[in-house]
Formats: sequence, C-alpha cells, structure tokens
Amino acid sequence: MAKAAKVLILGGTGEAVALARTLAEAFGAGLTVVTSLAGRTTSPTLPPGEIRVGGFGGVLGLTRYLRDKGIDAVVDATHPFAARITANAVAACAAAGVPRLRLDRPAWKPVPGDDWRRVPDLHAAAALLPALGSRAFLTVGSSELGPFKDVPGVRFWARMIEPPIAEDLPKSFTIVRARGPFSLADEETFLRRHDIDVLVTKNSGGDAAAAKLAAARGFGLPVVMVDRPPTPPGDNAPGIAETVEWLRPIVP
Repeated sequence: MAKAAKVLILGGTGEAVALARTLAEAFGAGLTVVTSLAGRTTSPTLPPGEIRVGGFGGVLGLTRYLRDKGIDAVVDATHPFAARITANAVAACAAAGVPRLRLDRPAWKPVPGDDWRRVPDLHAAAALLPALGSRAFLTVGSSELGPFKDVPGVRFWARMIEPPIAEDLPKSFTIVRARGPFSLADEETFLRRHDIDVLVTKNSGGDAAAAKLAAARGFGLPVVMVDRPPTPPGDNAPGIAETVEWLRPIVP
C-alpha cells in the first residue's frame, strides 16, 4: 500500500476549514492533512485532520518543518492580506522543493451604486477619512488600528473577534466584539444604529463578509477600500474545487 501524501494548509480562513473537510472526503486515508493556525484567535473553528498552532520561525523555520515532517505540498489558504506568511511560504517551498499553491478567493469588484475610494494601504485610508465622514465603521482587524488613532474629527466603530492592543485605539473609538458571518439585515442594523456615514475595509473578497458592502451601497455610503497586496508568482487557484484538482497528481 502506498504511503499517504501529506499536505500542509496554512489556514486561519473559512476556505482553509472547508478545504480540509473537502480533502478528507475526496482522498480519505490517501492524504494526511495538517492545518497550521497562527493562534491569534480564541476558540477558532477547527478543521478535521492534524492541527498545528503557532508560528514557524520565519523562512528557515518553515523550510525545516517542511523537510522534517515530509510535507509533499503546501496550500496557502491564509487571509489575502497575510503578506508575510505568504512571502515566507513562497521562499520556504522553493528552498525545500515542495509544490505550493495559493488559494486566493476572488477580490470584490464594485457594482453599480457603489461609491468606492480605493487606496493602497491603511495610512492612505486614514488620511482620506476626514473628507468623507465623521462616523466611520472600521473592518480592518484588531492589530491594524494604529493608522487611525490620530485622525481628527472622526469617531470610530470597529467590529472584531479579538480585542485590539490598547495603545492602538483612537481617542474616540468603540469596539464591538462579534464573530461573523453577518447578514445584510445585520449590517443594515449596525449602520443605522450607529449612524455610520463611511465604511473602511480591506478587499478580502469572498461571500462571507460581502454583506457590509451591499448595506453601504443601499445607504449610499462611501467605502474606503484598501487594495490587496500583489499576488505572489506561482500556482494560484480561486476556489476549493480547483485546489483539489491541483492536489490529485500528488496523492498516490
């Protein structure tokens, strides 16, 4: 009997969980699935298979892990803005000679009725805000609030799973701790309750967090949209079905 192949999923997203489930169903005992989580979120949704929590120690640590554990393939299913781990995966897989695929959910695109202001990063988003509104809804992550702490004349609401670092909090800032996904009705209620007049978000794409864009569109609100970092070179797939097909030649 052929030895089972081993795939490492760099996770932390809904796609990573769904991929691990699909791989277990598609390949069974022919594939060992290891999902790596950064460990920043309490009580995350755990996929089937083996779980690894914590960082690898940069490129060298990840390269060593791939070799020591006999990893046959890596699927980078991290968040589209997790640029550091993605860059580390590119370098480590090249060094270890391990095939790598980026599972990259499609980015959002504006539709009629949207009022998007696209910016390259969070600092540009913060600089633009005072000209657009005074009551901003931030959906940028608990560790990325620093650029907004000194924005004049703007009050902030941020919804997140984990509490932010205290020193990153803007002076006028309200934290709403909640875990999605959120429906269109949820998002409309949030915007109405807090009288939000501008939305700030990153172009993470996918369906799970898209309702806030529809709600902003319905209320005619401007959306400050932070563009994604560039996609790294190499194999790339937009969804789970394509990822499964990429893995088929690797599984005995």
